[in-house]
Order: sequence, then C-alpha cells, then structure tokens
Amino acid sequence: MSSIKANKLVTFSFKSSGIGTMQMADATGKNGLNPEFIEDLIRCLNDIKANEALKVLIITGLPDVFCSGADLDTLIRLCKKEIKPVDIILSKMILDIQVPVISAMEGHAIGGGLALGLCADIAILAEESRYGCSFMNMGFTPGMGITKLMEHYMSPAIAQEMQYTGNNYSGRSLIGKTNFNYILPKAEVLEKADILAEAMAEKPRKALSVLKRYQSMQRRKTFEETYSIETMMHELTFNEEEILTIIKENYVKYK
Repeated sequence: MSSIKANKLVTFSFKSSGIGTMQMADATGKNGLNPEFIEDLIRCLNDIKANEALKVLIITGLPDVFCSGADLDTLIRLCKKEIKPVDIILSKMILDIQVPVISAMEGHAIGGGLALGLCADIAILAEESRYGCSFMNMGFTPGMGITKLMEHYMSPAIAQEMQYTGNNYSGRSLIGKTNFNYILPKAEVLEKADILAEAMAEKPRKALSVLKRYQSMQRRKTFEETYSIETMMHELTFNEEEILTIIKENYVKYK
C-alpha cells in the first residue's frame, strides 16, 4: 500500500513499510535549481520532515538527469543580486532528515545537483552518467556545502581535483577512486536503492533515527562551518566585474 503526494515538480510516495521516495521530476527544466523548483523541493522536504512513520528516504531524479544545478537565468539573477541564494537550505534540510537517506543518482548530477546527492547517507551512481563540481567553470567558488560534502565520498585530493578543474566524470571512471557505496549500470541503480531501503525498513524507526543522529553528527557540524566559509568566498568571487560574462559564456545546460 502506498500513497503519493505531488507538487508540480517534485513528488513524494510513501509505502506502509516506511519507505519514502522523493522524485525530482521537472522534465522541462531538467531538474534545474530555479526558484519555482526550489520552492517545490522545500515544500516536499517539509512534508517529509513531518512524516513520523518514515523509516528511510530514497531521493531520485529523472532517468537522464538527477539534478543539473542552478539554471542560467537563476545564476544571472544571483549575480545581479536580484534574488538571494536559498539553495543552501536544501542541503541542510536533507542532512537534517531524521532517518537514513539514499540518493539514487541514475542520471547526471552537476554542481548544486551533485551537492544534493552527496547530502545522503548512502549514494549510488550510474556508470554511464556524469558527475561534476562545475562552479569554478563559471568563475565563482563552490557552494551548497559541497567543498566538504564531497569528502564523505572521496578523498580530499580527488575532491579538490573535481573542484579546481570543474570537469565532469563518468560514474565508470570513478570506480575504485571514491567511497560511493555503489557505482552500477544505470538500469540497476533504482533496484539497488530499493533493496537497501527494504533492509533498513525492517528496523525500528527509533533505532534508525538514533543511529542516524549519531552517524551524521560530524557531517552536520562540518556543514555549518563550511557554509560560513563558502558564503565569504561567494561574496569575494561574485563581486568580480567579469563574472556575468563568464557565466553566460561557460554555462552548459545538461540534457
């Protein structure tokens, strides 16, 4: 027995076993982090927070794209200070979920989209998809806590390489180099997430939430410290005169 609660761009389904699945499903916008999408995502995460029967959450995207990060229009408006950055809230909301979270990234995850996936306790990548920290390609420093979130799943050396170069890496190329729980053929990613979730859902919610709080303590503390530093770096780099030109020239919309 399952129930589905749908916002316009994000859906949440819940099984009586205690397994919840949040799907980012903006096919038109390729799950780009624009104000409308972020509003829907925050609304869904608040619903999830209020669900006291939830034992484990799976976060998914579209088959071709998990989340593509901020879209071009949003980056331009941020650069012009027409809107304030709120995407940092998303990382914190996922880190603060009281039960285990599995990110099933069968599609591409770039920039802020990768940051969202890295907030999970368990992350599954697809061999065929691309993953990258693209912030520096557009002339500004990484955000959403990703400078430290990456180090949960890889060494600081690999994390810094991805941050400095802005390169995208196929899941297959990361096999043996990182700590991602699984890097599988795309067709197997969701099935593996379901299998893991079912094993967790057999346990009492209280025990799951207590263990989650302990296991995530250091990550949540580090995130709070990192947020202040990343905000300072953004203030320095977003104020450069050429930043708007760099963003327009280098932005790549992943399809």
